Amino acid sequence: MQQSISSYVMKKTILTTLLAASFLTGYADEGMWMLTDLKKQNAAVMQDLGLDLAIDKIYCPDNISLKDAVVHFGGGCTGEIISSEGLVLTNHHCGYGYIQQHSSVEHDYLTDGFWAMQRSEELPCQGLTITFIDRILDVTSYVQEQLKKDKDPEGLNYLSPSYLEKVAKRFAKKEKIKTDEFTVLELKPFYGANKYYLFVKTVYEDIRMVGAPPSSIGKFGADTDNWMWPRHCGDFSIFRIYATADGKPAKYSEKNVPLKVKKHITINMKGIEEGDFTFVMGFPGRNWRYMISDEVEERMQTTNFMRDTIRGVRLRILGEEMAKDAKTRIQYAAKYASSANYWKNAIGMNEGLVKLKVLDRKRAEQEKLLAYGRETDNPAYQDAYNAIKQIVAKRYQYVYHQQAIYEALMLGTEFSRIPATGKLLTALQTGKSKEIEKELAELKTAGEKYFNKDYNTAVDRKVSKQLISLYARLIPTDQRISIFERIDKEFKGNIDAFVDACFDTSIFRSPEALADFIANPSADTLQDDLMTDYAESVRNGYKATSEAMKAETDAYNRAHKIWIAGMLELKKKEGKAVYPDANSTLRLTYGKIGSYSPADGIEYLYFTTLDGVMQKEDPNNPEFVVPSKLKELYKNKDFGPYAMADGRMPVCFATATDNTGGNSGSPVFNSKGELIGTGFDRNYEGLTGDIAYNPALQRAACVDIRYILFIIDKYAGAKHLIEEMDIIR
Repeated sequence: MQQSISSYVMKKTILTTLLAASFLTGYADEGMWMLTDLKKQNAAVMQDLGLDLAIDKIYCPDNISLKDAVVHFGGGCTGEIISSEGLVLTNHHCGYGYIQQHSSVEHDYLTDGFWAMQRSEELPCQGLTITFIDRILDVTSYVQEQLKKDKDPEGLNYLSPSYLEKVAKRFAKKEKIKTDEFTVLELKPFYGANKYYLFVKTVYEDIRMVGAPPSSIGKFGADTDNWMWPRHCGDFSIFRIYATADGKPAKYSEKNVPLKVKKHITINMKGIEEGDFTFVMGFPGRNWRYMISDEVEERMQTTNFMRDTIRGVRLRILGEEMAKDAKTRIQYAAKYASSANYWKNAIGMNEGLVKLKVLDRKRAEQEKLLAYGRETDNPAYQDAYNAIKQIVAKRYQYVYHQQAIYEALMLGTEFSRIPATGKLLTALQTGKSKEIEKELAELKTAGEKYFNKDYNTAVDRKVSKQLISLYARLIPTDQRISIFERIDKEFKGNIDAFVDACFDTSIFRSPEALADFIANPSADTLQDDLMTDYAESVRNGYKATSEAMKAETDAYNRAHKIWIAGMLELKKKEGKAVYPDANSTLRLTYGKIGSYSPADGIEYLYFTTLDGVMQKEDPNNPEFVVPSKLKELYKNKDFGPYAMADGRMPVCFATATDNTGGNSGSPVFNSKGELIGTGFDRNYEGLTGDIAYNPALQRAACVDIRYILFIIDKYAGAKHLIEEMDIIR
C-alpha cells in the first residue's frame, strides 16, 4: 500500500480509514526505504502511524543515531548491537555456519547449544565479519560526470562494479575520505542506475561466538515451519566484536578486547499489542519490484522451477545421509539448511504468484506507465517495454539452462568445485620448473581448503549421481555441457559409472590421492583426470550460457533503466514516495503488528506462546523435539520477569513490515526506537513479496525479545549477558 505524501488531507483520510478497519489486515507501507530519504519522504506518515521518535534519532548524517547500532552480519544477514561492549544479536540461522564451525561429535553445539560464561570462553569465528555503515552519500551527480568523461566503448560503465570501484576511489581522494584494510568503500547503482550511493564502511574481523540455543530451540520446526506462520522458534544467537585496545579493527589476536561501541540499542521487555507501530532496519538482499509480467513468468519457469525440482532431490538424499550418523549430520547441517531455505521459498512464491494473480497486477501496472507515455507523447517507455519483452523471449532457453547448471552441477555436485588446474597443466607441459613448483604449492593450499571437515566424498558421490542424471533429463542432448560427450563415449551414457570412476580414479578422490599426485605430478594424469574435466566443463558451460545472452543482458539493462525512470516519474507525478529494489544495502521498513486472515474462515493471531511449542512437540520428529529443561521451565511456569500479563510465555510475533532475505537478524523497534524483537522470516502467503508486495497478507515473523531474554537467563543461566544489556522492564 502506497500513500500520498504531497496531500496531508488525503493522507489523514486514508490513515483514519485504515485505523478504523479490522487489524486482521494490519497496516504496512510498502517499501524498503533509503535512510537518506526518510525525513523527506516518510517522516510524516511514520509519525502519524505512531512513531514517537525524531527521524534524526533513527538516521542522522552528522550525529550518532540508531543506524550506528545496526550491522551487516557476515555479508548476508543483519545484526544489532545490544551492549556497550560489542554484543551482537542476530538469528540462529545466521550464526548457524559458525556454530557448526565449532561443533564436533564431542562438542555438538548445534544439538546442545553453546554459552560462554566468561569472556575467555568466547570462540573466535574464522571468516566472519561484522560491518558498520559509517556514511551514506548520494553521489549521483559525481558518477554521471565521470560517466560522461571516461571512455566507455561498450556503454556498460554505468553498471560495471570494477568501473564504479574506480569512481569511488576518485571521489574518496577528492573528498579526502581515508580508506584502509578495514575502512572500505562500496558504490552501488540504484533505481536501475538512475541514482548512485556511496557507502563508507568499517569492517571488523575478530568476531567471537558468545551464545546460541540448541537447534531444538533455535530451529524448532525446521523445514516444516520454515516460511510459515504461526512460528514457535527461538531463532537467535549472540556474538561479540573484538578490536584493539584503542578500538580499531584488527585480525584475530588474544590481545584484542571487546569493542566499546558508539551506539547500542535499549531493550524494551514491556510487551507488544496488536496495532503497535514498528520499524525495522536491515540489509535486505534482493527483490524485483519493477519487473514486467514477462519477467515474472520467466522467473517462475526458470529460477523457481529449477530450485523446486533440483533442490528437492538433493535435500532428500542429504536428509537420508544425515540421519545415519552424527558426523554427517554436523558436516551437512549448514548446507542442508541453506539449500532448504530457498527451495521452499521457490515453491511458495510460485503458488502465491498464481493465487494472488500477480501477473494481472503487473500487466495493469505496466499498462498504466505505457498509457502515461502515450499521454505525454514519450515513446521511450513503450520502446523499453517492447525491448524487455523481446529480450526475455530470446534469452529464455539460456536462463533455463544456466539455472539447471547452477542448481544441479555447481551447487549440487560438490566436486565441481575442485581447484582449477589449467595453469599447472600448462607448466607441466612446458616443463618450466619454477612455474610447476609455484602451481603445485597453490594446488596444495587449495586442496586443503577443498577437503575441509564439512566435505564427505561418500555423500557427494551419492548426490552427484542423482543430480547429473536429473540435469540430463532436463536439458536436451544437443545442449548439454561438454562432459556428456565423454560420458557417452567412455561410459556409454551411464552416469552412475562415470561418477563412480570419478571418485575411484581422480587425483581429487581423497586428500591422500592429491598428495601423491603433488609428490609425483604428471601432465598426462592431470589432462586425463575425470573430475578435472568435469569441473572445467561445468565452469565453461555456465560461462557459455552467460556469453550466449550477453547482448540480451546488456540491452536489457539499458531498457530496464529507462523503464524504471518512467515508473519513478509516474509515481512522483502521483505524489507517491519511491524506493529502489533491495540490493544488500541498509534500509528501513515500517508497519504495524497485526493478525491476518490468509483464507476464508482462517485467522492467524499476531503472537505465539510457549504453549504452542508444547502442543507441537513430537519426540519422534527431530524438527519438533523440545529440550527437557524447557519442558521443566514450562511445567513450573518458571518464566521470571519475561511472561505476558496473563502469565503465558511469549515466543514470536508478526508485524506488517516489508522484509526479504538479508533482513534475517534485523532489529524490530517499537515507536520509541527500543528493541522488541528480532526478525527471522516471512510468512508463506508473503513469499510473492520479492516481486509484488501484498499489505493484507505479508508479515515478518519475529522472535519476541522477551523469549530471547528468557532463554538466555532461565534456560542457559547466562545472567551475566542480561546484566550487560540496557533493559526497560
